[in-house]
Amino acid sequence: MAVLSERDTASKAGPRPAPRRRSAPLALNAASVLLGVAAWWAVSALGVKIPSPPEVAARAADMLVEGTLLDDTLASLARVLAGFALGSALAVAVGFLMGWYRPVRALAEPWVQFFRTIPPLAIIPLAIVLMGIGEVPKIFVIFLAAFLACVISTLQGVVTVDPTLINAARVLGAGDATIFGKVVVPASAPFILVGMRVGLGSAWATVVAAELIAAQEGLGFRMQNAQLYYDLPTIFVSLIAIGLLGLVMDRLLLLAERKLTGWQERP
Repeated sequence: MAVLSERDTASKAGPRPAPRRRSAPLALNAASVLLGVAAWWAVSALGVKIPSPPEVAARAADMLVEGTLLDDTLASLARVLAGFALGSALAVAVGFLMGWYRPVRALAEPWVQFFRTIPPLAIIPLAIVLMGIGEVPKIFVIFLAAFLACVISTLQGVVTVDPTLINAARVLGAGDATIFGKVVVPASAPFILVGMRVGLGSAWATVVAAELIAAQEGLGFRMQNAQLYYDLPTIFVSLIAIGLLGLVMDRLLLLAERKLTGWQERP
């Protein structure tokens, strides 16, 4: 019996990613953050009327002790999660229907394109009139922003599926349900997840304006309230909180994308 050498075994197992290659992006990310904070500190030291990092950190600590930062964060996060989840779920369903059935696309696409040209923020006055000043209009405008950003990406994913794959599945006897579940959905997954990431950014961008609708708490509400008193440290704390929450949620979606599309070749 031939015994494989250690080198042969390693070659058959395939190349392993080098630890240095894995750690390099993290090191660059850390360096980028440190450079950004240093640049911010330098700009504030030059006399530009923005708070320095220590001032913002002190204000964040005060808001944590008061409990306002946690309450505002939870309120905004709940609105974004509700609007984003509803918008993404409906966008995926509508996008699949539009991509798979031409009559549905012909009926729905003009309306989707029409509403895509209207900023969700412009819907706020109408939402207030129709839905009042509770949580519903806030979540609705966030939902609309996420939906419009994700539906086109899902549609594009479905219509760009390689017809050869679909025809091959039909030749092998697969029905529409099997083709849809085994071919179309996996091939569209990268487009869907990219659309969800864009929709997430739109949802966070919309939450600040959505919290203008008679909100009593939320990061957007806190920023608007601080603006009246020229409270720049509070504004910076809210901005940084929104950015960090959005970054964490985006990285979670990116992780899901890598897990669900592991079959794709990556550079």
